[in-house]
Amino acid sequence: MTYDTARQALRAWRDELPADPYSDDRLLADLLDLYVDGDRRAALDATAAAFARDVTAVIAPRAARYDRRHDPEHVPYDGLGERIDAVEFDPGYHEAGAAVWASRVVAHSGEAGRAFEQATLLLLLSLEGEAGHACPATCTIGLARALRRRASDDVRERFLPALLDPDYARAARGAQFLTEVQGGSDVGANACVATPDGDLFRISGEKWFCSVADADQFFVTARVAGGAAGTAGLGSFVVPREIDGRPNGFRLRRLKDKLGTRGLASGEIDFTEAVAWPIGALSDGIRTAVGIVLNTSRWMTAVGSAGLARRARREAVAYAHHREAFGQRIEEFGSLRRLLAAICAQADGSLALVMALTDLEDRLDAGATDPATVAAHRFWVNVAKYLASRQATSAVRDAIEVLGGNGTIEEFSILPRLYRDAIVYESWEGTHNVLAAQVMNDLKRLELLEPAADLVRQAAAGTPLAAAIDEQMAPALAGLARCRSDAEHAAWHGRDHLDRLGVCAEAALLARAGRVATAQWLLAPLGAGYDVGTDAGLADRVDAVLAEAGRPGS
Repeated sequence: MTYDTARQALRAWRDELPADPYSDDRLLADLLDLYVDGDRRAALDATAAAFARDVTAVIAPRAARYDRRHDPEHVPYDGLGERIDAVEFDPGYHEAGAAVWASRVVAHSGEAGRAFEQATLLLLLSLEGEAGHACPATCTIGLARALRRRASDDVRERFLPALLDPDYARAARGAQFLTEVQGGSDVGANACVATPDGDLFRISGEKWFCSVADADQFFVTARVAGGAAGTAGLGSFVVPREIDGRPNGFRLRRLKDKLGTRGLASGEIDFTEAVAWPIGALSDGIRTAVGIVLNTSRWMTAVGSAGLARRARREAVAYAHHREAFGQRIEEFGSLRRLLAAICAQADGSLALVMALTDLEDRLDAGATDPATVAAHRFWVNVAKYLASRQATSAVRDAIEVLGGNGTIEEFSILPRLYRDAIVYESWEGTHNVLAAQVMNDLKRLELLEPAADLVRQAAAGTPLAAAIDEQMAPALAGLARCRSDAEHAAWHGRDHLDRLGVCAEAALLARAGRVATAQWLLAPLGAGYDVGTDAGLADRVDAVLAEAGRPGS
């Protein structure tokens, strides 16, 4: 291979990134076929294809610039020395934001039961990583949902319309500030205080990890003065950044220099008697914070993780097809083909799982109250976020290996940025252990296990893998049942059981979508009929997975 042919191969690889990655994604289309049809699907197809083109043409080049070279900057004072605590961004950040908001990914929050529209649009945005806007969109959606579902009429009318405006220049962006330095994930240790002031409240205290520090409205948890200890004493509030054009008891202490999601402004914030409006009953504060705001973020972070994995899958498979070494395309080497199969299986499995979770979200947001849907959602929203975020990091890391040294170069591909973002996504809205612990606690109090298992069984029913999935799911269900009464077993093995059940769910959902070979690959490490490490038919199995995946651009 000559210099010229090598560079020609690299250009061919880069040219395989489609202008419309939505219409190019066969699995996404097949999964949506299971859930969305008729006029709603036609409208979704049109909107998603248009936004996909914006992601490629508008957002991608701008995000590549500001994420790597132009971090947000804290501007504490204006030119007259007045305290403003503003955040300054590269101009391209706002140009990208205009495209995101125009897609209506946030505006859909004003109507119940639009989860598939929001998930699909966020998935497409996440092909470019967090891009500085996936988190603001998610936080704004969570606050908008809380206001729509729980706020009094006057509070809803005061704050919600500005959040739903699809015009980025006019719209208010939302943030959610729960974390405090002494508690981290232990929200019950929060000390930020809300003191009554007539019908309103005054909030004082500090919040430690505040993403979207530039937001216009903040969802804040605070301990109601004189209230109970722990999470029971926390209320949920909306706090505007400014009142009458001046900071509302708000001070941005500093911005955080993060490993990933660098285009996003995250900081530490102090409140001093900030005027706040309660969102719903004070006694429902933690239920609003977790049941609506955090669960919305967990769902959308899982969706975003699936998007990171899908971009990694595309980069790796296309690169392996065009890149040559030792006289042949690298996709022809058995060891690398196996790595590609693993990337595809994880990316496809996580997409199938988050679309099933989106179906539960769609029904709940539309008002479904049947116990099975509520229980299945409570279980899978935590497990899907946990599993999809881990798989995203794994898929991106393996894709970097496919590209070799090129995969580590910031200017060469998006993979280094995706890798940094994926690791941050793993910690957002609860670390893996926190999410697993919540599931374990829920299992002690609620009947979640059978509804969670039913989602898997119903997906697997009628597929060639129904028996194998049921067989592999049985140990996970038995182990999780033991976790209800055996705290030590839950601490040491709970995550193992969740891993197994989550992968069984992904396999079942892929099998239902016609990806049987990929589903079998996911089941293989669990021992479903063969050992992927020694099976003489391994090459055939790899070929089957890659055939189901297809080569992007082919």
